Amino acid sequence: MPLSYSAAAAAAAAAPSPLAARSRGLLRRPPRSAPVVVRCKKIDQLRAVNGIPPYAPVSNRSLLSPVTLPIIRDANIKNNTRLRIFSGTANPSLSQEIASYLGLELGKINIKRFADGEIYVQLQESVRGCDVFLVQPTCPPANENLMELLIMIDACRRASAKNITAVIPYFGYARADRKSQGRESIAAKLVANMITEAGANRVLVCDLHSSQAMGYFDIPVDHVYGQVMNLIGDVRGKVAVMMDDMIDTAGMLYLYQLCPPAIERLSSGLFQEVIITNTIPLKEDRSFPQLTILSVANLLGETIWRVHDDCSVGHEPYSSLDID
Repeated sequence: MPLSYSAAAAAAAAAPSPLAARSRGLLRRPPRSAPVVVRCKKIDQLRAVNGIPPYAPVSNRSLLSPVTLPIIRDANIKNNTRLRIFSGTANPSLSQEIASYLGLELGKINIKRFADGEIYVQLQESVRGCDVFLVQPTCPPANENLMELLIMIDACRRASAKNITAVIPYFGYARADRKSQGRESIAAKLVANMITEAGANRVLVCDLHSSQAMGYFDIPVDHVYGQVMNLIGDVRGKVAVMMDDMIDTAGMLYLYQLCPPAIERLSSGLFQEVIITNTIPLKEDRSFPQLTILSVANLLGETIWRVHDDCSVGHEPYSSLDID
C-alpha cells in the first residue's frame, strides 16, 4: 500500500545520513582487489631481412593491413661515415689529395666574394652530427684566407656539426708569437682566440714556426712536423741537409712562399736541391730547376683519420706513409 507524502518524509528524516552511517560502520568500502602485474616481453629491434623493410605486426584477426615503416637514407652519407672534408679556396689541390687518401669526396661548399670584398660561405650538404674537417692554410693573402676560415667554421657551427677541426697546413701570424720589444702585438695568440671563438673544437697544424704557439689555443691542437736536425761537427765531403720551417727571402733560410729574393738566392748554384712541401700552393713562375715539392696530403690525411677514429696521433707508423 503506497505511503502518503507525510509518511515518506518522516521515514526519510528517520534514516541516518551517509556521514552518520559511515561513522557507525553501516557503510563499508568494498575490499580492494590485489594489484594487477603486467609483464612486457622484450623483443629484438626490427631489422630488414633479405631486403624486406621492417613492419609493425598486427593480429591475424584484424582487418588492418601491416603498416610499413619507411627506411630513410641520406644520399650524402657515403659508406655510413660521419667524416666530412671541406676545402677553402687557399689550397684546393692539397684538399683534394687529402680526400683521395681517405677515400672520400670533398664536401660541397659555395664560397664567393661580393663586390666590396665580403666573403660568403654556404654548405651545400648536411653536416648535422658530423665530424667536420676544414682544410684552409692561412697563406697569402693571409687576411683573406684567415677570414674565410673563420666564416667556414661559423657556417659549420650553425649547421649543427658535432665536431669542427680547422686543418691549417700553414699557420699565418705564427712568427708573431712573442714580444721582442715594447708595445708589440702577439698576433699568434689573437688569431688562436679568433679561431676558438668562431666555433672550432680542434686545430690540426703542420710545422708551426714555434711549438709554443700551441699553448695559445684553449682547444686541443694536433701538431705534425718533420725531424729536427742540427748541424754539428765537420761536414766536409758529406751531404748537408738544412731544415727550417719557412723560406721567405732565403737570407736566413726561412721556409715560406719563396718570395723573389729567395728564388735568385736558392737557384744561384749554392744548393744542389731545395725541397719544400705543398702546404702552400706554389705559382709556376716561382719554380726553378733545383726545386722539389713533396706532398703532405698522406701525412695530414692519416692524422685526420686518427683524430676521427679517436686514435693516438703520435703513434707509429708515420714513417711508413708514402710521402711523395
